[in-house]
Amino acid sequence: MRFRVERDEFTEAVAWTARSLPSRTATATQQQVLTGLLLDASGPGLVVAAFDYEVAAQAKLEATISEEGRALAPGRMLADITKQLPAAPVEVWTDGTGLVISCGNARFTLRTMPVDEYPTLPPLPPVTGYIEGSVFGAAVGQVAVAAGKDDTLPVLTGVRLEIEGDQLTLAATDRYRLAVRTLKWRPESPDAAGVALIPARTLLDTAKSLAGGSVEVAIAIGTGPSGEALAGFAGNNRQTTTRLVDGQFPPYRKLLPDSCPLIAAAEKGPLLEAVKRVALVAPKTAPVKLAFTEDHLELEAGSNGGEAQASETLPATYSGPDLEVAFNPAYLQDALNALDSDQVEFGFASAEEAEVAAKKPAILTGKGTGEETPDYRYLLMPIQLNG
Repeated sequence: MRFRVERDEFTEAVAWTARSLPSRTATATQQQVLTGLLLDASGPGLVVAAFDYEVAAQAKLEATISEEGRALAPGRMLADITKQLPAAPVEVWTDGTGLVISCGNARFTLRTMPVDEYPTLPPLPPVTGYIEGSVFGAAVGQVAVAAGKDDTLPVLTGVRLEIEGDQLTLAATDRYRLAVRTLKWRPESPDAAGVALIPARTLLDTAKSLAGGSVEVAIAIGTGPSGEALAGFAGNNRQTTTRLVDGQFPPYRKLLPDSCPLIAAAEKGPLLEAVKRVALVAPKTAPVKLAFTEDHLELEAGSNGGEAQASETLPATYSGPDLEVAFNPAYLQDALNALDSDQVEFGFASAEEAEVAAKKPAILTGKGTGEETPDYRYLLMPIQLNG
């Protein structure tokens, strides 16, 4: 095998695929070949790939191939080397059991791994539909923030992707919050329908990498060669396939109220900064209290008997009985960061009494969308205040 590539393109492709390699702490218990990056120069152009039986990542780039072939190189070392290469074309070739990388006056030789032992990469399932990469990346970012991070509850570490005709819905929850985004896309079939539970970390990483410019992303939901359920994403000469998460996602739609009789609104930017400030005095698990009145919102954290206390008042609009509610400040900041509106609305499902409303989830949305059902909703569970 021998090929010549542009340095920046090669470095970017190696760095992107290397993110799918098993973590350093996990490699001891996995097959050694899975720690390698596959360099495939057997067809038009060069393919750089990584696969750990759960996620497969492939990046294609232009290359001048003088001798076709494949090689399996130590993945992390190759990534570290390519980051430091000088600004010059890169030439790569195999020499016996070694892989030689030459760039400018720099030259490296790596011992290759047995490429014949590397597993076959799963093909992309048949394409289900298409969506603009930047739109998809933004939507996944809004939703994945609410996914769980506890691997002992794998169902909650996924993002549920629902397909119904030209409508795509993404949802994620960790039991304390729920994020839902609905958007339009272009299905291959007008009556397309399906559901997939995709690992949130993989989906977020993939969506970010495909979000540049006006790239169109192909989404494929189907089965792999062994009958395993797969989701695939392709665009910008990159392709990722991942196994789906097994299990039943919670019936989240039951948590979303039909209406919110109590609505409070505030400027998102000032509120986000105020939450950050008052949360500085709150212990790690302590809430930030929000007190809504007719024309302002007061934030408080800390306690009278504690080491520190903070409060801040902001202008707000609210029509209803005075209401006090407390939230996890980190979760509240995640919600505000995810909103793409200059203003935020807090919707409460009960107008009976303020005490009742404060115990029910709040629905955070952007203000003034003009939609009966906003395309992005972030449900946040309150923290009960003592006394």
